[in-house]
Parts: sequence; structure tokens; C-alpha cells
Amino acid sequence: MFEPVAALLNRGIRASSDATARCRALEGSSFRIELDGLGLGMTFVARDGGLALSDKAPADALLSGTPGALARLAASGDEALLRSRAVRISGDPLVARDFRDLIALAAPDFEEELARVVGDVAARQVGNFVRGFGGWGIDVADRLSRDVAEYLQEEGRELPARPELEQFLDAVDVLASDVARLEARLRRLEQAS
Repeated sequence: MFEPVAALLNRGIRASSDATARCRALEGSSFRIELDGLGLGMTFVARDGGLALSDKAPADALLSGTPGALARLAASGDEALLRSRAVRISGDPLVARDFRDLIALAAPDFEEELARVVGDVAARQVGNFVRGFGGWGIDVADRLSRDVAEYLQEEGRELPARPELEQFLDAVDVLASDVARLEARLRRLEQAS
């Protein structure tokens, strides 16, 4: 299903000496992208100077989020999505960063790819339409998700408000840190006795 994505990225890697060098530096590392709510994902493994898809390889780093949030991240590079937890990264952050850089270097120019099939003028017109429609679609998705979240938070009280959720998550982080320190103390006490 995702083989065409890997093929396009591999063509971009072969076309760029920087991308080829980054891919070789990542040899054996893996990076997974998961689409929340769809049960879909793809794991890229850097192998033999290219990217291979794998269903079995454990991921060294994972990027996950809703399709809309991942599309906004890809389109705009807005890292505020990471801080807002709309997009999450887990695993080795250095591997995630290196794969992000590799994919940015190898990413195809879709207008150029389309020009190979339909010609330059038609590809440019399609590109302009997609850019305009994509911006409109992202704006509509943003407004819809905000309206639904507001309704669920304010009217139905089904979801906590963002400040309440952030306060809860901060408290969970503090508790996890306290538990880790307590475990370390207990280990030291056990070793001392």
C-alpha cells in the first residue's frame, strides 16, 4: 500500500548526495509513522542506502497523530503541533530528527512528478489548484475540529478543557518522576542492607 511512497523517497535519496549520506548514516535504524484512528502506519528501515518498508521491524522512533495533524505538520513544519500533543514523537528523538531531515531532503516535488505524466503547464495548474484546495481543506478541518472539541468540552462536558487536561498531564508527569525517584531510593536501601 505504501510502496509508491517508499519508491518516490528512494528516487529522491538517489538524486541527492546529502540524502544518500544521511541514509547511510541511519543504516539499520527504523522510523514509523502512524495515522491515529485509521489503524494505518508505515515503518521505514534505512537499508543499503535506501528506505525499505517493514511490517515486522520494531521502530526506533515513532511519529503519530491524526491524518489532519500530520498533514499540517508536513505542509507547514509547524512544531507547535508537537507541543500541543496533536502530533506525538516517541522513541529515540535523534533518530526521529534524522529521519525527518532525510525525508525532507528526499521528498519528491509532486508537481515535477506530475509534469512527467501530463506536461509542465497542466502540472502547474493542478499544483495551483491542490495548493489552494489543500489550504482550504486544512482550514476547514481546523475549524471543524475546534468546533467539535468546543462542543464536547463546553456543551456536553464530555471532554476536559485544554488547561484542565494540561494540568492533569503535568500532574501525571510529576507523579511519574516521584515514583522513579522512590524506586531509586528503594534500590539504594536494598543494596545498603
